[in-house]
Amino acid sequence: MGTDRAADTEPGPLSLPAYRTYWLSRLAATLAAQIQVVAVGWQMYELTDSPLDLGLVGLVQFLPSILLLFVVGPIVDRRDRRLILAGCRLLQGLATLALAAATLGGWASREALFAFVFVLGATRAFEMPAAQSLLPTLVPASLLSRAVAVASSAHQAATIGGPALGGLLYVGGAHATYAVAGAMYAVAGLMALRVPERRDVDAPRPEITRAYLFAGIGFIRSRPVLLGAISLDMVAVLLGGATALLPIYARDILLTGPWGLGLLRSAPAVGALAVALWLSRRPLDRHVGPMLFGAVALFGAATVVFGLSSSLPVSFGALAVLGAADMVSVVIRMSIVQLETPDDMRGRVGAVNSVFIGASNQIGEFESGVAAAWLGPVAAVVLGGLGTLVVVGLWARLFPSLAGRDRLAPQDHAPPVH
Repeated sequence: MGTDRAADTEPGPLSLPAYRTYWLSRLAATLAAQIQVVAVGWQMYELTDSPLDLGLVGLVQFLPSILLLFVVGPIVDRRDRRLILAGCRLLQGLATLALAAATLGGWASREALFAFVFVLGATRAFEMPAAQSLLPTLVPASLLSRAVAVASSAHQAATIGGPALGGLLYVGGAHATYAVAGAMYAVAGLMALRVPERRDVDAPRPEITRAYLFAGIGFIRSRPVLLGAISLDMVAVLLGGATALLPIYARDILLTGPWGLGLLRSAPAVGALAVALWLSRRPLDRHVGPMLFGAVALFGAATVVFGLSSSLPVSFGALAVLGAADMVSVVIRMSIVQLETPDDMRGRVGAVNSVFIGASNQIGEFESGVAAAWLGPVAAVVLGGLGTLVVVGLWARLFPSLAGRDRLAPQDHAPPVH
């Protein structure tokens, strides 16, 4: 990790009012999401007692990002990203409050939960590319890697507090948990409205053609560093992700309750927050390629340790190490993507990137649920972690330019694809 001395004296991203508002909105939205995810996971497992249904939650949430892939990118590139972001978070609040009412009324079912997560998936298909595209316009390029780390610290702080709070709220009923999450989404949406849009959204835009729609895919394919970084994260988390199985580990292996599930869900964020805070003061400088591959390897090894553990403290520690390693990967990957992508293409590239992220997270949850149903949860997690280690070695051979990458800043300037 670099020790850029200028970081000690240069004003941080949070000194910029526009970025600070963006950061606070993200904090509130992530807090809401983490409260809600504990309730959905526990309620689904209570209703069905099925590991497969826990995995299906991830699949159903991922489907909209595929269905909307060629709609999201052009809209984010051609419309006010601030309004898209705010609208998504307000809709998430309304959907969560509707689920609170359904639970309180006694008609929340397996099907109702699946419908809810599908709506969330549809809004997040727009939310993530809008948020990613908006961020680089709020800070100078020299602060971007620090801004990514600081934004991630908001995410991780909420991921620590949100699941624990969700677990405590669930003691009073799922409806109370959803009501609090819905209110937090509404706050996040209103704050997003105050983030400035620093583009002329009424300026003439290129005609929407087939080439325009597919430009995001073409741009990523033309840059091996981008394709390697995005696909490495996707495949590693797809294989090594164990979060969908945390309700099973909490109840059946570690013999704890909703509070224990909240603790386990917050554990990766403890490690990730520590790393994010460090990187916000000591931005990555040199050897980012080897650092990326080392972080993903550590992620896989920590997954194996978690899978084999039957102790809550050991499981918590393994998940914390897993989260710390993932944060290094996130900062490197997001910084490279944003630094190498022209602003007028960030929506389309972000939409493709979001599908990769969704595949790793939501499809990873589905894969974990299927594997646990077939092999049992312990074997599913351990084999996934070992698979991640295999992927690290394979990707180092497939993408040598990424494995040998020294700095975050672009090292070549191929003509942009519009």
